[in-house]
Amino acid sequence: MKSYDIAVVGGGPGGYVAAIVAAKRGKRTALIEAGELGGTCLNRGCIPSKTLLRHAELIDEIKQAKAWGIETGELVLSLDKMMARKDQVIQRLRTGIAALLKAGKIDVYRGLGTVQPDRTIAIAGETDESIRADKVILATGSVPFVPPISGLDQVRYHTSDTIFGVTSIPTSLTIIGGGVIGVEFACIFQSLGAKVTIVEMAERIVPSEDADVAAALTKALQKKQITIMTNTRVEAAAVRDGQQILSLTHSSGEREELHSEELLVAVGRKPNLSGVGQLGLEMDGPFVQVNRQLETSMDGVYAVGDLIGGWQLAHAASAEGSVAARNAAGEQVEMDDRIVPRCIYTHPEIASVGLTEQEARKRGYQVKTSVYQHAGNGKALSLGQTEGFVKLIAEETYGEILGAVMVGPHVTEMIATPSAFIHLEGTVEEMAAMIYPHPTVSETLMEAAAKWLGRGIHS
Repeated sequence: MKSYDIAVVGGGPGGYVAAIVAAKRGKRTALIEAGELGGTCLNRGCIPSKTLLRHAELIDEIKQAKAWGIETGELVLSLDKMMARKDQVIQRLRTGIAALLKAGKIDVYRGLGTVQPDRTIAIAGETDESIRADKVILATGSVPFVPPISGLDQVRYHTSDTIFGVTSIPTSLTIIGGGVIGVEFACIFQSLGAKVTIVEMAERIVPSEDADVAAALTKALQKKQITIMTNTRVEAAAVRDGQQILSLTHSSGEREELHSEELLVAVGRKPNLSGVGQLGLEMDGPFVQVNRQLETSMDGVYAVGDLIGGWQLAHAASAEGSVAARNAAGEQVEMDDRIVPRCIYTHPEIASVGLTEQEARKRGYQVKTSVYQHAGNGKALSLGQTEGFVKLIAEETYGEILGAVMVGPHVTEMIATPSAFIHLEGTVEEMAAMIYPHPTVSETLMEAAAKWLGRGIHS
């Protein structure tokens, strides 16, 4: 039986990063993965969805170009070619991860790893084998959660894991769930030509984000002719004449039936406890409980990513993987959850970091906010994308930035700037003092900071 200093179970963005970080610290490292390297993010989540969102964005831009005096011939869509390009992007990144692991002299085992309390790991693959490790990092990720809706098992439905398998563009698509996954797929399929309806049980879409974000995104999606039903419960599902039918109850008590060709269930994800559930770890609800060093209740066993809850985001998992690996290698570091940015790649984009205004007030901060609309930004005007705003949330006495919320073009790239300010305990005074290039959308950060100080130039 081979022995390792550190073994990582799961090859997603949390796991493969943990393995690389451990190997760079001179530790003999093993990585066990039951599926493809890159996990959900690369193979069924972030990368394929963002590739298709780019396709959708191009379709929207081609349509918009006609109003700007740029006309082309008939717009023809090939879903086969779009999916083929998506697969090419995925394969290139898979190959890159494999090369990084090989360069780090990390032993990769293909199969389902089951961790024993003595940190022996049984690997069920093409050939069954076992290894042992002094330290173990669990990075098994999550799987789609499918709610117990009556009749759902009798209808044809997709989850975020299977939606990329559609072979034709549906005429209509109903999405159960108005969270991040739901609204992104709504943008994709609406641009492809489907009639899209979002059904959300909460009072607004993207309920975990700032209320101003939900309002702006709702307006933008409705402008795209996407139907949004909030405060609506799905009671049952059935199939009739090839249509997927949902029985709905609205908060008013009114009931209706909703018919569509395809159905996507996107109500969230649950931790994948395969291979680790028998360890008897202390849990925090459905998630594995960890401390600030990301160590579980079992000495020498760490856990990261969707398995531990928190922000179920690939970059959060990678940061956690690095922290866990460094601690497993003998360092003493803690995970800083404050600086995890949240990005939603809809049209328009949404990005936020730190506390929302509602969270900051709930925590007892004396909060002052400022909002700068993109309608006053030259670059946004030239792009034809003036929907949205930048909102800064800061502590009133000293101006320390507690959070930032942005809606509009390129904001998923811009969010790194306020993330850095929060990391360094920066203030609106310092943000306003920076010189930003013109014309760029990033100037809206300076404008929002200056407005907070009462010194706004273009507001």
